[in-house]
Amino acid sequence: MNVENITSSFIKSIYKAAASLYRTDPWKRLRPDHLFGLRVGKDSDWSGKKQPFPCIQFIGGDGGDLALYMFRSENDARKMMGSRETIRVPNVEVMRATYELESLMFPSHKKMIKSLSLESSGADRFPVLDVCRCNSSGELQCRNPTIEELRFMYAVMKAVSLVHPLLQQDQDGPKWSKFVHFEPFIETVDVQWVAEMSKGNDLVAVTVSHPPGQGYTEKVNSSAGSTPTKLSELTKEEAFFDVGSAGSLRQCARCEKEVSGEHVTYCDHCQGIIYCGPLCQKQHWKESHKGNCGLYKAMMEREDELAINVFTFPCSNEHPCKWLETLGNGVHRKGMWRRRCPCYSHCPFGLLPTTDKLSDSWGGLDDDEYPHDSLLNHPRNGILNSNPILLSGWPEYYNLRSLPLSSPVADILSHPLTVYYILTSLSITSKNLLLKGKEVILHYIGPEDELDWMPAFAEISHILNGMGNVQIVMVGPGVPTNLSGSTSGIGSRVRVNIVRGVYQEEAPFLPPPHVVIGLNCGFENYSSWIGGLELIKSKGIPAFFTDQLPIPLRPIHFVLR
Repeated sequence: MNVENITSSFIKSIYKAAASLYRTDPWKRLRPDHLFGLRVGKDSDWSGKKQPFPCIQFIGGDGGDLALYMFRSENDARKMMGSRETIRVPNVEVMRATYELESLMFPSHKKMIKSLSLESSGADRFPVLDVCRCNSSGELQCRNPTIEELRFMYAVMKAVSLVHPLLQQDQDGPKWSKFVHFEPFIETVDVQWVAEMSKGNDLVAVTVSHPPGQGYTEKVNSSAGSTPTKLSELTKEEAFFDVGSAGSLRQCARCEKEVSGEHVTYCDHCQGIIYCGPLCQKQHWKESHKGNCGLYKAMMEREDELAINVFTFPCSNEHPCKWLETLGNGVHRKGMWRRRCPCYSHCPFGLLPTTDKLSDSWGGLDDDEYPHDSLLNHPRNGILNSNPILLSGWPEYYNLRSLPLSSPVADILSHPLTVYYILTSLSITSKNLLLKGKEVILHYIGPEDELDWMPAFAEISHILNGMGNVQIVMVGPGVPTNLSGSTSGIGSRVRVNIVRGVYQEEAPFLPPPHVVIGLNCGFENYSSWIGGLELIKSKGIPAFFTDQLPIPLRPIHFVLR
């Protein structure tokens, strides 16, 4: 890479993305015969109005160099496909990210690594990025990637590190083969551009598919970097199986009568609300839906974008107790999980009996199934710097914490890690304060279940990685009187103050916040939100809220995006 033509911050961002991909260790399962299709943003985002390298494969799973190869077409990839490495084919261009030992690198690369203090990807391995073409005589000619090609590679590496752990093994694949065969797969994730790559857009949608060639098209009126939309629905065999909704009955939005799929009546305008029949539909429109229909329509138009397939637990609001019995060794009526079913509804929020033992808080899950009371800044996790860890999704978090993907802890951690993601990725003010080692004051509105999940909120302290502090002021009418005014430290860098009351009435007496957050707010159900929102708007305070979509939409599990 020519340092003179590319800024050092650009190179550092590329290397960090490469290191993050390496740490997910895709070579454990992925081989050259696993081809993946790619789509980064829209065709119009790229010169020539087409995707630069829409097909990738991983090299070196059975020996040889460890590398990510990107091809101009699937046809080029198949021409060069070998059992371990690629076959040299004249006039076929490939962009590579090869992870090499420092001892084998050219002096110019070593000089660049030393001058920029670039982090290693793994055990003394650094990425070498280039674009190669084999000439007619069999000689390999390499060049530095262009800035546009590096932007494309950055987005691909960030996305692939998130989605490849989601691949499901095809149980019907050849039993005689030593290779893993995967079921058809397609997933779109949002990748956040770093400042020097953004070109005016903070996020870009990256679609990864296996095998390549899944049908996607663009929305004509979409903005640059927007999510592609499906051209055709996946077949039954290709679709994700959502065990939470398969075969379940749904309820009429007005009378709550259970209705099966063939008897469902949808709202004609938004298609986001269901009824048992036209009578309930008309009555509900007059009573309340008329004022909310536009919101639901907007949600439905973004259904693909809002759907989160990272973790789909077999959880049902109708049978939470049965679900909890299936987790681990059975976590029903244990630890923090007691707030996930009606069995302890008689106990006020924040007053569940507790012990000091962390494993008890997680309901007796096995030691390797929950995050321990320790920082992530450890060579085992590949974290060797003192900055807060910027997480972009559950797969990355699970990998850093060495948790099995079967662990259910994301169901509870979604609250604290959404808070962490807002502080470190969405709110510029709080992110800058944390990077400078200062304190961020956060007003957390409407806590309920969270009051019994303090051990989970301690994870914010752990992944701050030794930088900055967070003061969380939890304010809401659900706070018990005997907890109001209490302060507790959870972890070394997070302090929680608990206040009972309605936010707009208590806010004048609280320390001024840098950011306000409310999760799963239920705006439609509580009129008291109006005054709080008006106060926040009048003060110009950065605020972030999440809510849940009604039946029949899949609930938004507010996880890291």
